[in-house]
Amino acid sequence: MSDDNNLLAPCPNSPNCVSSLSGSKDHWVAPLKVSDNRDTSLQRLQTLLDAEPRVEYDVVGQSRIQARFKSLVLRFTDDVTFYVRDNGVVEVRSASRVGYWDLGANRRRVESLRSKLAELKSDDTTAQHSSQNAHPLG
Repeated sequence: MSDDNNLLAPCPNSPNCVSSLSGSKDHWVAPLKVSDNRDTSLQRLQTLLDAEPRVEYDVVGQSRIQARFKSLVLRFTDDVTFYVRDNGVVEVRSASRVGYWDLGANRRRVESLRSKLAELKSDDTTAQHSSQNAHPLG
C-alpha cells in the first residue's frame, strides 16, 4: 500500500499532530472504524461534525472531509482530515496550525470523535433493531 502515503499529509516533527498513517509511534493514532462502507461512514462523520461546536467542514470529492476545529478560548484553528476507504474505515489526521506543542489536544480530539462515532453507530443499531421488532397495530 505505498499509495497510502498520499492519502493524508505527513505530520511534521513537532508534537502537535496525530495521524492514522504515521509511521511514528508519537504521532500514530488508530483509524476510525465507523461502518462497513464508505457512504455510511461519510454520513455518520457529517452527522457528528454537524453536532460539534466551532467546526466548519467541506466534503472534498467522494471520500474526503476537510474540517477546521476552533478552540473555545484562544480561537486556535486545528485542521482535521478524514479519508474514508471503500470498506468504511476512516484514516484521520489532526494537526494544529500554529505552535509547537498542543498538550495532547489533537490526540484527545480524535479519541473523542472515536467515542462519539461509536455512540452514533450504537444508536443506529438500536433504532434498526427496534424497527425490526415493531409489530403493526390492528
